[in-house]
Amino acid sequence: MATIERVTVTVFSTVARTAVDSAGHRHPGPERSVNAGLLSIVDSDGAAGEVLVQAEHLSAAVLESHVRPVLVGADGLQRERLWHALAKRQRGAHGLLTDRGLGYVDSALWDLAGRRAGLPVWLLLGGARPAIPAYASTMCGDQLAGGLSTPDEYAEFAGQLVKTGYRAIKLHTWMPPVPGAPDVDRDIACCAAVRDAVGPDVALMLDANHWYRRTEALKLGRALDELDYTWYEEPMEEASVQSYRWLADQLAVPVLGPETSWGKHFTRAEWLVAGACDILRAGVTDLGGITPTMKAVHLAESFNVDCEIHGGGAANLAVLGATECGRWYERGLVHPMVDYEEVPPHLTELPDPLDGNGCVPMPDRPGLGEALNLDWIGTHEVAAW
Repeated sequence: MATIERVTVTVFSTVARTAVDSAGHRHPGPERSVNAGLLSIVDSDGAAGEVLVQAEHLSAAVLESHVRPVLVGADGLQRERLWHALAKRQRGAHGLLTDRGLGYVDSALWDLAGRRAGLPVWLLLGGARPAIPAYASTMCGDQLAGGLSTPDEYAEFAGQLVKTGYRAIKLHTWMPPVPGAPDVDRDIACCAAVRDAVGPDVALMLDANHWYRRTEALKLGRALDELDYTWYEEPMEEASVQSYRWLADQLAVPVLGPETSWGKHFTRAEWLVAGACDILRAGVTDLGGITPTMKAVHLAESFNVDCEIHGGGAANLAVLGATECGRWYERGLVHPMVDYEEVPPHLTELPDPLDGNGCVPMPDRPGLGEALNLDWIGTHEVAAW
């Protein structure tokens, strides 16, 4: 039996062409050098599971105090046991071992299992679909002329996305700190302009400002009813489950959630039982890995509810390929001033290439299938622990 021998994080420099504002929303930015991380879990046979990470979630202290004591010497194929052991350590970690950090470790263990088996993870998980329709997920509204500063600019960009092959688009509208945001009427004007631009046959979704009051969220949702939107996402603080139940009860447009609520698959169960959403939301970095995300997907199936997966990337794509519960892959964030198709230097190809039918095919490489440029990562190492 092979056992885990090494758990390391390598920090390396790479190139970014976007930046985040003070609220964490991503926008176009000048080309610049940024740091990224790579988690590697290596067993005694020399097999490795590797995933890209935000290194601050797996600091040297977190690895030494919480991750290595659980993983080193363990059978890396016992993912369920290892996930529970790590999740139970979170209470005593006092916030240092985040769900995101837990998710990175779990995803790397799945990558290790796929590489050892010589199979893609999406096949190990269930192998339901070789490709999945993608929706273009826009960046948030901005003040950039020729960007996403007006409803007309959103409409023009939506038309371009349809010509590219997308059959679904999700709008992120204006949010603080953009001046004048939030503004329900501007959001409604934007949603209407995009519907007029793409016609009735393109699925449209809205991810609105996350801190609207109930009355504002209801006004916006009723406009989406009239515009035949496919879903309505996170228009209020998600800690108030009853606010979402109140909203869902009054709208025809399906309410999707929760996205950011802590509590892994347990919180998703509470939302379903409360009737707070019509479509469940789950994602590998939100719930603490592939393992709990699959639990949420199967939970949704048991309630005859779709489970849409939050965010892109190889791990989320594997979950979608494994099941039939989510209808779309979230491809983004996209913007008229950013070339999404440009491959960053730490990869040799994108994890989610778009085919001619508006779909993303599942990878055929063993593991998660991420095309890591290990030569670049090795020669641009900044730190390691």
